[in-house]
This record gives sequence, C-alpha cells and structure tokens, in this order.
Amino acid sequence: MKLKELETILQDCSVFSDPKIQYEQYPTTPHLAARMLYTADTVYDDIEGKVVGDFGSGYNIGFDIDPDAIAIAQENCSDFEISMDFVLTDLGQSSLDRFRGKIDTIVMNPPFGTKNKGIDMVLLKKAIELAGTAVYSLHKTSTREHIIKKAKEWGVGCEVLAELKFDVPMMYKFHKKKSVDIAVDFLRFSKSIQ
Repeated sequence: MKLKELETILQDCSVFSDPKIQYEQYPTTPHLAARMLYTADTVYDDIEGKVVGDFGSGYNIGFDIDPDAIAIAQENCSDFEISMDFVLTDLGQSSLDRFRGKIDTIVMNPPFGTKNKGIDMVLLKKAIELAGTAVYSLHKTSTREHIIKKAKEWGVGCEVLAELKFDVPMMYKFHKKKSVDIAVDFLRFSKSIQ
C-alpha cells in the first residue's frame, strides 16, 4: 500500500470524543501513524503477514485499559470490515503471558508519563518482553538517552528512526494553547541487537 493511501484510510478512523487525562489519551495523527506503519512495513518487513499488537487499541490485537478506547477501535474495525481481537487490561499490571510467542510486532504511542511518572517505561518493557521481533514506539526526545540506556540494560537494540513533532491539540480544560508540538523520537526496539 502506498503511504498516501494509508494516510487517507487512517483519516477516516474515529478518535476519542471524551479523552481521559488519567490515561494521557492523545490521538496519533493519521499523518504520523501512517509514516510509522509504512516504515515498519517497507523498511523492516514487520507488519504485513505478521501478528501486530497495539498497546493502545489497534491492529491485529489491541490492548487497552479504557473500554471506551476499545469501543472506538471496534467501531473502526467494523467500518473497515477488519477482524481483530481486543484485550481490556491494565498493561502496567497484567502479565500477558498467554500472548508470549504469539505477537511479532508491537506498535505503541504510550503515555509520556506526565500524569503517571514512569508509565512509558513500564509499558515499553512489557512490549519488549511480549514482542517476538520488534517494538515501534514514540517517546519524548528529551528522554532519549535514558531510553537507550534502558534498552542496553534489557539486552535489546534501540534505533532512533526519526525525530518528529507530535501535535497535542487543546483537549483538556487545563490546556491554554490551541495546540503544542512536542518533540518525539520514533524508535524501533529489536530483539536481536543490531
């Protein structure tokens, strides 16, 4: 599939109408999501023909703590006539052992940890433990050195694929600006160190 075609399809997906700040729910733009998936597929062959998990509801198997987010993802799947499984779970607390060896790739845009300090690293470690091949994730650029250090400790490869701007729109009452761009790294974690 061509990049523009993928982005066009993703533009038709529903997003949160009532996001929950405790989960730091901010939608990934179709532009950014398309580039993430396209890169994972065309450069690394980690999407097509693979079992893909999304920590935050999404691809072959969607995992989320929020039943409303799962309902939106199920609606999107129905609209696009896609069959997929969803698991309602607190990824930070669940072992997910029953999925070990069954998921090739995990794609995620975890909370940045501004409301729940360190949750991004808890979810990243869980994704790395679960994925058979690779994890693709977005993290604040300011945490890059820490994340690379942790990847080495965990015995996985970590590659910065791109530094991007993540648009955070005015979604919550405490937001003062119409939107804010956050510098994020698009990272690939691989089970075999490169």
